[in-house]
Amino acid sequence: MSLPVRKFDAIIVGAGGAGMRASLQLAEAGLSVAVLTKVFPTRSHTVAAQGGIGASLGNMSEDNWLWHMYDTIKGSDWLGDQDAIEYMCKIAPKVVYELEHFGMPFDRNPDGTIYQRPFGGHSANFGEKAVQRACAAADRTGHALVHTLYQRNVRARTQFFVEWMALDLVRDADGEVLGVVALEMETGEVMVLQAKATLFATGGAGRIFAASTNAFINTGDGLGMAARAGIPLEDMEMWQFHPTGVHGAGVLITEGVRGEGGILLNCNGERFMERYAPNLKDLASRDVVSRSMDQEIKEGRGCGPEKDHVLLKLDHLGPDVIIKRLPSIREIAIKFANVDPIREPIPVVPTIHYQMGGIPTNVNGQVVAPKGGSPNEVVPGFYAVGECACVSVHGANRLGTNSLLDIVVFGRAAGDFIVAQNLKAQAHRPLPRDAADRALARLARLDGAKSGERVPDVANALRKEMQAHCGVYRNQELLSEGVRKVMELDERSKRVAISDHSRTFNTARVEALELDNLMETAKATIVSAEARRESRGAQARSDYPSRDDVNWLKHTLWYSEGNRLDYKPVNLKPLTVDSFPPKARTY
Repeated sequence: MSLPVRKFDAIIVGAGGAGMRASLQLAEAGLSVAVLTKVFPTRSHTVAAQGGIGASLGNMSEDNWLWHMYDTIKGSDWLGDQDAIEYMCKIAPKVVYELEHFGMPFDRNPDGTIYQRPFGGHSANFGEKAVQRACAAADRTGHALVHTLYQRNVRARTQFFVEWMALDLVRDADGEVLGVVALEMETGEVMVLQAKATLFATGGAGRIFAASTNAFINTGDGLGMAARAGIPLEDMEMWQFHPTGVHGAGVLITEGVRGEGGILLNCNGERFMERYAPNLKDLASRDVVSRSMDQEIKEGRGCGPEKDHVLLKLDHLGPDVIIKRLPSIREIAIKFANVDPIREPIPVVPTIHYQMGGIPTNVNGQVVAPKGGSPNEVVPGFYAVGECACVSVHGANRLGTNSLLDIVVFGRAAGDFIVAQNLKAQAHRPLPRDAADRALARLARLDGAKSGERVPDVANALRKEMQAHCGVYRNQELLSEGVRKVMELDERSKRVAISDHSRTFNTARVEALELDNLMETAKATIVSAEARRESRGAQARSDYPSRDDVNWLKHTLWYSEGNRLDYKPVNLKPLTVDSFPPKARTY
């Protein structure tokens, strides 16, 4: 192997909220840390988060972390691990106050405390009534968060590798992760970045679907790299449809609109959520609202000439509330839907938004996989946090505001855990001779192919098939057909060719490499979904309409090699409080 090698104490792949929260802990502890990112850090997809970060501060009315924990477990449809959920909800107020002290510009109440708005699925006293728990910076909370963390990292002298793409993990014969092979987009140069700790914070992969709120960079790179290195992916069938994407554009309209009092209407002007969730109505959990909207549209009560969407009405809130609390939403509605929400409703439709599954980890961010009889054996040297990881705090359906909470809580936890390993005192393990072989073989194949499939053709076909076969409602026929179609596309993806073989900023090569990661993610998703014969959270099957705790209260593990599935138990045992046993979900 003749590639250049650069050595660091720690490497972080991804510079969104999770990556930068972890890098901050490492840089402030004096470790040499490299943060690789495909885009400038403040362009990471965390910047798109709108509504808020959940924490039981109790600034608006009484609140309690135990209620937040219950809401998260119920939201997860009991597929979430209760130890991780307790850890997250308990520490939530602390991490929010930390952000405040970092300088994050939250909205304020008249008394100076952080403003909190109601959000779907968040309740007081174990489901009794809605509670205001979402700590918000207008409707740009993620934007405020990413800029705050970036500034703190600049102050801590974190080293950013901007416009670099990680291609594959480096593992030695013992299975220890020693870093990544990476491509510098500007020069086309490939390099081994070696580290004593490698942390993935690569975000989601919503680009496997045609209609998505996700940025174009969300191609599941961390999932693809982990899968190719033999690490299983957990609960990949669980994809959240956000109820309110702009019809035809997919751009997100935050749940904060409903939190502030916006309501969903069908073509008869009827507030239909009262039928499906009489208690929390428009603020039921996301899977429930998405299915209700889908149902209205299926039964012919959709709006517009095609009757293919519903309306989100917020003009009754008045111009002041909209301009002060929802300025970006107004801008998005005007630009993407051609309506001004101060005067008219926004056309919305459920849109793919978030992956609950990912690389299996524990609360320290350590990646875990089954080995020698233990379902959660640590993979040495490897960590994952944020949307690409599955600590399983979200289970089968994530509560709104828990994504920003997840990235900050576990980014911080992983950072603290890595700092405690005293990496400075350890030597780098020797790199295996074949460290870069897998990545170099992928590049050689791309550069050697004179003719073949076009990358956009295969990628667009994949999105279309995933949308058609793995949508809001699924059934055996759709899923089995989807598995067949995705496997055919997997074969086609091995025959892609690019016409541009230049070195400098070759976006065609980057997109071809991203396609490999999209394929791994899509296979994991559709194979896991086809096998799970029940409805739970985001997995809604018309042929198995009810939840089956006897047979399916377990996590799916998908392995790329042999496209095989394994399972492991859900942890129903919290750290210090009594377990919340599974029961029927009503809102």
